[in-house]
Amino acid sequence: MTLDVKKHRAKIKGKTPEFNLVPFIDIMFTLLIFLVVASSFNPANLEDGSSGKPESKGSGNSEYYLFPVANLEKVIVNGEDMSYLIKDSSIAIHTDVIDQGEIIIKPRDRSIIITAPDSMAPSEAVRSPE
Repeated sequence: MTLDVKKHRAKIKGKTPEFNLVPFIDIMFTLLIFLVVASSFNPANLEDGSSGKPESKGSGNSEYYLFPVANLEKVIVNGEDMSYLIKDSSIAIHTDVIDQGEIIIKPRDRSIIITAPDSMAPSEAVRSPE
Protein backbone atom coordinates (compact mmCIF):
# COMPACT_ATOMS: atom_id res chain seq x y z
CA MET A 1 0.00 0.00 0.00
CA THR A 2 1.46 3.30 -1.03
CA LEU A 3 0.82 6.68 0.54
CA ASP A 4 -0.37 9.49 -1.64
CA VAL A 5 1.72 12.35 -0.21
CA LYS A 6 0.55 14.90 -2.76
CA LYS A 7 -3.09 14.29 -1.93
CA HIS A 8 -2.36 14.55 1.81
CA ARG A 9 -0.42 17.83 1.39
CA ALA A 10 -3.19 19.33 -0.72
CA LYS A 11 -5.73 18.33 1.92
CA ILE A 12 -3.93 20.03 4.85
CA LYS A 13 -2.61 22.99 2.86
CA GLY A 14 -5.92 24.85 2.77
CA LYS A 15 -6.77 24.34 6.45
CA THR A 16 -5.83 26.70 9.24
CA PRO A 17 -4.80 25.24 12.57
CA GLU A 18 -7.46 25.31 15.27
CA PHE A 19 -6.98 25.75 18.97
CA ASN A 20 -9.74 24.51 21.25
CA LEU A 21 -10.04 27.01 24.12
CA VAL A 22 -12.36 24.96 26.34
CA PRO A 23 -9.69 22.60 27.74
CA PHE A 24 -7.28 25.53 28.05
CA ILE A 25 -9.77 27.51 30.15
CA ASP A 26 -10.51 24.44 32.28
CA ILE A 27 -6.82 23.99 33.03
CA MET A 28 -6.37 27.69 33.85
CA PHE A 29 -9.30 27.66 36.28
CA THR A 30 -7.97 24.49 37.90
CA LEU A 31 -4.57 26.15 38.39
CA LEU A 32 -6.21 29.29 39.77
CA ILE A 33 -8.26 27.31 42.27
CA PHE A 34 -5.19 25.36 43.32
CA LEU A 35 -3.18 28.54 43.89
CA VAL A 36 -5.94 30.18 45.92
CA VAL A 37 -6.42 27.10 48.10
CA ALA A 38 -2.69 26.51 48.53
CA SER A 39 -1.95 30.14 49.46
CA SER A 40 -1.95 31.11 53.08
CA PHE A 41 -3.74 34.31 53.99
CA ASN A 42 -2.69 34.73 57.58
CA PRO A 43 -4.01 37.95 59.13
CA ALA A 44 -2.32 36.99 62.41
CA ASN A 45 0.77 38.89 61.29
CA LEU A 46 -1.15 42.19 61.55
CA GLU A 47 -2.56 41.52 65.03
CA ASP A 48 0.62 42.64 66.74
CA GLY A 49 -0.39 46.29 66.31
CA SER A 50 1.66 47.02 63.23
CA SER A 51 0.28 49.67 60.91
CA GLY A 52 1.65 48.30 57.65
CA LYS A 53 4.37 50.95 57.43
CA PRO A 54 7.90 49.84 56.68
CA GLU A 55 9.99 49.29 59.75
CA SER A 56 12.90 51.60 60.25
CA LYS A 57 16.25 49.94 59.76
CA GLY A 58 19.10 51.59 61.51
CA SER A 59 19.41 54.15 64.22
CA GLY A 60 18.21 57.70 64.27
CA ASN A 61 14.93 59.54 63.93
CA SER A 62 12.26 57.37 62.32
CA GLU A 63 9.55 60.05 62.24
CA TYR A 64 10.05 60.49 58.49
CA TYR A 65 9.96 57.93 55.71
CA LEU A 66 11.61 58.32 52.33
CA PHE A 67 9.37 58.33 49.23
CA PRO A 68 11.38 58.05 46.01
CA VAL A 69 9.65 58.80 42.69
CA ALA A 70 11.52 58.60 39.38
CA ASN A 71 12.40 62.13 38.21
CA LEU A 72 10.32 63.75 40.98
CA GLU A 73 9.82 67.43 40.19
CA LYS A 74 6.89 68.66 42.26
CA VAL A 75 5.66 68.22 45.84
CA ILE A 76 2.43 69.92 46.91
CA VAL A 77 1.48 69.89 50.61
CA ASN A 78 -1.99 71.28 51.44
CA GLY A 79 -1.84 73.38 48.28
CA GLU A 80 1.63 74.78 49.09
CA ASP A 81 4.55 74.05 46.75
CA MET A 82 7.34 72.31 48.69
CA SER A 83 9.38 71.27 45.63
CA TYR A 84 12.52 72.93 46.96
CA LEU A 85 12.83 70.06 49.48
CA ILE A 86 13.30 67.40 46.78
CA LYS A 87 16.69 65.71 46.87
CA ASP A 88 17.71 62.87 44.52
CA SER A 89 14.11 62.51 43.24
CA SER A 90 12.75 61.75 46.70
CA ILE A 91 11.08 63.43 49.66
CA ALA A 92 10.82 62.51 53.37
CA ILE A 93 7.22 62.40 54.66
CA HIS A 94 6.22 62.49 58.34
CA THR A 95 4.64 59.35 59.84
CA ASP A 96 1.53 61.27 60.97
CA VAL A 97 0.89 62.22 57.34
CA ILE A 98 1.15 58.56 56.36
CA ASP A 99 -1.22 57.51 59.17
CA GLN A 100 -3.77 60.32 59.14
CA GLY A 101 -3.28 62.22 55.90
CA GLU A 102 -3.43 61.38 52.22
CA ILE A 103 -0.59 60.88 49.75
CA ILE A 104 -1.20 60.77 46.01
CA ILE A 105 1.81 59.81 43.89
CA LYS A 106 1.52 60.70 40.21
CA PRO A 107 4.56 59.20 38.44
CA ARG A 108 3.49 60.43 35.00
CA ASP A 109 3.29 64.01 36.27
CA ARG A 110 6.41 63.44 38.39
CA SER A 111 4.59 64.83 41.41
CA ILE A 112 3.36 63.98 44.88
CA ILE A 113 0.24 65.62 46.30
CA ILE A 114 -0.02 65.45 50.09
CA THR A 115 -2.92 66.33 52.35
CA ALA A 116 -1.50 66.66 55.87
CA PRO A 117 -3.59 66.45 59.05
CA ASP A 118 -5.10 69.77 60.16
CA SER A 119 -2.82 69.95 63.19
CA MET A 120 0.35 69.79 61.06
CA ALA A 121 2.00 72.59 59.12
CA PRO A 122 3.18 71.84 55.56
CA SER A 123 6.78 72.55 56.58
CA GLU A 124 6.50 69.88 59.29
CA ALA A 125 4.76 67.33 57.04
CA VAL A 126 7.71 66.97 54.65
CA ARG A 127 11.42 67.60 54.73
CA SER A 128 14.45 67.10 52.56
CA PRO A 129 15.90 63.58 52.74
CA GLU A 130 19.10 63.24 54.71
